[in-house]
Amino acid sequence: MSTKPVPLTVLASFSGSGGVERMLINLIHGFVAAGHAVDLVLIRANSPHLTQLPAAVRVIHLHTRHTMTAIPALAHYLFTQRPPVLFAVKERAGQAAVLARALARTDTRLVLRLGTNLSAALATRTAPERWLRYAPLRLLYPQLHHIIAVSEGVAADTAHLARLPRDRLSVIRNPVITPELATQAAAPCPHPWLEPGQPPVIMGAGRLQRQKDFPTLLRAFAQLRRERDCRLIILGDGGGRAQLTELIAELGLTASVALPGFHANPYCWLARARVFALSSAWEGSPNVLTEALALGVPAVATNCPSGPAEILNHGQYGRLVAVGAADELAAALAATLIAPLPAAVLKAAVSEYEQSNSAAQYLRILTA
Repeated sequence: MSTKPVPLTVLASFSGSGGVERMLINLIHGFVAAGHAVDLVLIRANSPHLTQLPAAVRVIHLHTRHTMTAIPALAHYLFTQRPPVLFAVKERAGQAAVLARALARTDTRLVLRLGTNLSAALATRTAPERWLRYAPLRLLYPQLHHIIAVSEGVAADTAHLARLPRDRLSVIRNPVITPELATQAAAPCPHPWLEPGQPPVIMGAGRLQRQKDFPTLLRAFAQLRRERDCRLIILGDGGGRAQLTELIAELGLTASVALPGFHANPYCWLARARVFALSSAWEGSPNVLTEALALGVPAVATNCPSGPAEILNHGQYGRLVAVGAADELAAALAATLIAPLPAAVLKAAVSEYEQSNSAAQYLRILTA
């Protein structure tokens, strides 16, 4: 790795309040702290997380809403600025970067970060639909300098789909644990259910969409409620809110489930939960699961592809259940409420996810 900080260009589309956007902000903070000048080239700029960017970052807007239509503007940036390295975040940004570099005829090195197990995400699609997603990977990914995956599962899946040698990919843990995490978690209690002396709260978090499979969590919670007094809070927003609200009413849970929406500081909620529950159908490396453990909160997760099993070390640091199995999830939640692991054990389990460590590993590849 170069001993002199080199300028870095980051290509991303900020289109919501999800974990990918938050992790990228954390990573950029790590780059700036290490002395690197950073250009953030934005395809879309619709995210509350952008307010947390370091002041030193130069933001370049491509003024487009779609990744593929951004290729001409990105090619112009590459041609005029000639950055030594471009770090693309997410699948389509990587493809756009390869095509834009070909148009610009520059020698910019391209590194791509991937955070999704694509095979699992597309498992319910038709064969032609899957082929349309896989074909560009096989054509364009070989032209990348390197691919960084957030988990071993994502790396193995990507190498298989793109037909790449495994040594073209590295696994680097997400920069989840920031210096500000403890301070954010100690902020005033945000909800009366989280006050001392209240019944235990199960916490879920994420976009209200199919991937997170919150209906399974609600059904599991309904079973748990038959055995003990407890409550459920699901942080996040999204297109599935109406469906979840209907299911909550159908299950008779209106008085014991809250959907408070998106909150810029989820950590003061999470830190006061008795158990965190991840019910996802698929993941890459679920940040909020790592955050829960970093705050000493016991967790239960589905053994979905991929990430939870790696974070929980195959059940050592939290129970794993089958995807969609409400009965198993209810039993795991009950057992965890009765016998939670010590906070110190949980915190030590996720030490790899500390922000400066993660950023340093990224920089070893970006500046090689």
